[in-house]
Amino acid sequence: MAELLKILGDKTRLTLFSLLKVRELCVCELTELLDVSQPAISQHLRKLKLMNLVKERKQGQWVYYSLRAPEESDLIRKAIIELLPDLTDWVNSIDVGNTCSLPPSKK
Repeated sequence: MAELLKILGDKTRLTLFSLLKVRELCVCELTELLDVSQPAISQHLRKLKLMNLVKERKQGQWVYYSLRAPEESDLIRKAIIELLPDLTDWVNSIDVGNTCSLPPSKK
């Protein structure tokens, strides 16, 4: 439990966790929402993934992340997810489809 709280004790990781409660998001969408570099977002997501808090799905060159459903016995994680703020409006504020675009030479 201490390791879980340590991982979620970081403000950026906790915010990522809250955003992923809303829906599956790709790294480029998370980068836009948090105004943080792609490598930084990827490192935070890697730590969340190592703790089995998030899962990834690859589609072409994009990687989409979502919350991993907690086990039935994982009451602490269930409680944390339940207490996360609702960031639906923030997630819906991004311009879906224009966030993840290829560089002009690759379009």
